[in-house]
Amino acid sequence: MLDFLASNMDVLSLVALVLAIIVSIWRNTNLGTLALGLTLVIGHLIGGVPVKELIKAYPVSLFIMLAGVTFLFGIAQVNGTLDKITKYTVKSAKGNVAIIPIVLFFLAFILSSIGPGQISISALMAAPVMVLAAEVGIPPLLMALVVGNGAQAGAMSPLAPNGIVGNSVLAGMGITDMAISMWISMLLVHILVAGVAYFLFGGRKLWKVRHDTNSPAKVLAAMVVEPFNFAQKATLGAVGILIICVIGFKLDIGLVSFLLGSILILMNCADEKSAFKAMPWGAIILVTGVSVLVGLMQDIGGIELFAEIMANFSTPFTATLVVGFFSAIVSAYASTSGVIMPAFLPMAPLLLEKIGSDPSALPALITTIVVAGHLTDMSPLSTTGAVFISGAPDSVDSKPLFKGMMIWGLSMSVFGAILCWLLFTVLGLA
Repeated sequence: MLDFLASNMDVLSLVALVLAIIVSIWRNTNLGTLALGLTLVIGHLIGGVPVKELIKAYPVSLFIMLAGVTFLFGIAQVNGTLDKITKYTVKSAKGNVAIIPIVLFFLAFILSSIGPGQISISALMAAPVMVLAAEVGIPPLLMALVVGNGAQAGAMSPLAPNGIVGNSVLAGMGITDMAISMWISMLLVHILVAGVAYFLFGGRKLWKVRHDTNSPAKVLAAMVVEPFNFAQKATLGAVGILIICVIGFKLDIGLVSFLLGSILILMNCADEKSAFKAMPWGAIILVTGVSVLVGLMQDIGGIELFAEIMANFSTPFTATLVVGFFSAIVSAYASTSGVIMPAFLPMAPLLLEKIGSDPSALPALITTIVVAGHLTDMSPLSTTGAVFISGAPDSVDSKPLFKGMMIWGLSMSVFGAILCWLLFTVLGLA
């Protein structure tokens, strides 16, 4: 039996991941811990892969990023800085809570586009905007999806990490003229998707209550907010330095966050134990644990199995639809920059040749792979989605937020594929 399983490791790993996702939703179990355990069973006990090799897939840099940023913003939450920023933000909007998510969408897009990319900007913005949502009565799911999609919209900027990866892969294929068009396509699709999320999860109600003098936003807008104290000013300064270091000097956001957080602790700007308690350890283990199982899948052919299935079901007319779906569904648990673009983009011209499609369809197929691959990144299985869950304050029930973002992220594999097919194949906007 073990010999049979060992000879079908690609299928086994794929089935195991699907079952793990189902179990995590059904029993509300941390998928990260389950993925780590399954990696031991499938990779070592059945496949005979040394444990040291399995552990190499653990994303140390991702762990440092998540832990560092949440530590710094844990300090900002403990010493009241985030709460005060929330109140000043509401006052600046004059209580019109309905426009806050819209403004934050475009702010996230701009910041993501100028260099740091969607993950760093999401990590920077998640905690403040989720606290803001809780304070003024914006549904947490709405805020997370709108702001997160804003950050995602800038991911394929030629200056952003994902844009650099994607354009490098295309350059190796001899394609050097799609950088700007892909960036614009990302913005277009994410505006549409964020608009759907805005109105689907409570945006219309926000417009109805924007003139209600008893609404939380109006009440907070009328409040007198005390000036920032020394600890809060120091924290704001640290956040400003973090932004400069990440955007201006390309320094690692996690390590810089730990350095700045440690300095704040030494300056008695917050209680260290309280800051560590404020860190979302469950969300951090979720994302990093799944990465280990995905790393095993890449080594034993689980991801390649998806690619083979994709080719078998494609036709010239439905190629973008099928490829968009598979790109999105794989991206729900694998890295868009680390798996989807490096693995799927080089297959695009070969796939078109195999199914007898016209080479002129290549831009639509490439754009679909890139855009659809990013649309599912608001799933909590992906880093962008996870940081918004981790940024939610204690007053927000993380269970429905997790389930809502899981359902949204996975549904994007279908909705996103159809949307990309309509825009890039039917309407020819690629």
